[in-house]
Amino acid sequence: DFHHPHQLLDGIEGFSLEITGEAESLEQILVDCRDTLKYGVKTGHPRFFNQLSSGLDIISLAADWLTSTANTNMFTYEIAPVFTLMEDVVIRRMCSIIGWEDGEGIFSPGGSINNLYAVIMARHYVMPEVKYDGMRGFPELVMFQSKHILQSKLAGKVPFYVTATAGTTVIGAFDKIPEISGICKKYGVWLHVDAAWGGAVMMSQKHRHLVTGIELADSVTWNPHKMMGVVLQCSALLTRHKVLVTAVMYDVINLLPIVMSCLVLSRHSDVRNTSQGILESCNEMNADYLFQQDKHYDVTYDTGDKTIQCGRHVDVFKLWLAWRAKGDAGFEKHVDRCIELSRYLVRKIRKTRGFELVNPEPEYANVCFWYFPPCIRNLSDETIKHEKLNKVAPLIKSRMMENGTIMIGYQPLGSKVNFFRNIVSNPAVDYDDIDFIITEIERLGRDI
Repeated sequence: DFHHPHQLLDGIEGFSLEITGEAESLEQILVDCRDTLKYGVKTGHPRFFNQLSSGLDIISLAADWLTSTANTNMFTYEIAPVFTLMEDVVIRRMCSIIGWEDGEGIFSPGGSINNLYAVIMARHYVMPEVKYDGMRGFPELVMFQSKHILQSKLAGKVPFYVTATAGTTVIGAFDKIPEISGICKKYGVWLHVDAAWGGAVMMSQKHRHLVTGIELADSVTWNPHKMMGVVLQCSALLTRHKVLVTAVMYDVINLLPIVMSCLVLSRHSDVRNTSQGILESCNEMNADYLFQQDKHYDVTYDTGDKTIQCGRHVDVFKLWLAWRAKGDAGFEKHVDRCIELSRYLVRKIRKTRGFELVNPEPEYANVCFWYFPPCIRNLSDETIKHEKLNKVAPLIKSRMMENGTIMIGYQPLGSKVNFFRNIVSNPAVDYDDIDFIITEIERLGRDI
């Protein structure tokens, strides 16, 4: 039930967002709850294809209710004994699925934050002194993203971090991890794999090959609230470096002798605890009002010093309970089903006039396509044709929202004009819903 921002702010049929300062009646509170859902977007609907996360898993929903009832924080074992141990168990299980014999990790508020943690770990791995002394006096650090892979050393700079992507947000593409890993190992560079979207394929025997070599990474981001269907938010950062290795800095110096004169050997090497995990080593602040070392239990289960947040919401229970309920096979079935439905959409697009795939052979559950309305299909001037095509997806999307029948995202990419990006990650989606994508876009767009 779409309304523009000014309409919701002005109030609709007795629904107001204003805080008057007065206590409302129970009846009004219930009306507020009803209207909040009424005017929101139903992301659990099988025709919501707009985002990477969709659906409404009942098990993880129940777990979220229980988590809110517990109303606790993840920073110490003393106030979250079950949840801190549960996180340790789940992290070890996820590390094992990646292919690591050991490792550690945390759950944090989403993939972007976890990617930030990976950068912090990588910098600490190469130059732990930066934590104490700052960047002044050290050479400039250089990080490389997915499409800017390291090819050579940069004079006077230290390459320290490369991100490979397993399942890009728009196209759903997977980088070749073994090739990137070889370059990273050659230059002593930390390799992070952003598998926030694509990590779920590790649960599928049929599609695991998409992340071949992921076990070579130093760290991985994996979001179960995306393709694994756990309700928002549930995002894990995982690393195979459970213990900080202090010799790495000197290996990097040997590999990059050009920066030796710029580096200051650690004045703090005698205070670094090499038994610490790398997350704790690079993020700890040792707040003595929380992390007393003379507690009567094993304080290694106090997790607050692993993060820059300290306090964290309990996100692990949703995944733990869903895993208990579904098992590996349940997640595998879900991943395989979503990818098969996406393949079905690809087949529909190929045989339907007016539709064209952006990527002829999608690797994952992202299907990107253009719809050409009848008025532009036969235009001979390609420049004019693409100018008009660029306006089609935004216009149809607005009609989708006004009608409330379906929701699909759109965007440009590089030189490619606006196209639709359809995502299947909801277990409620069926073949009829995929058929509806084609017929509804045709209905909404044929008169453009």
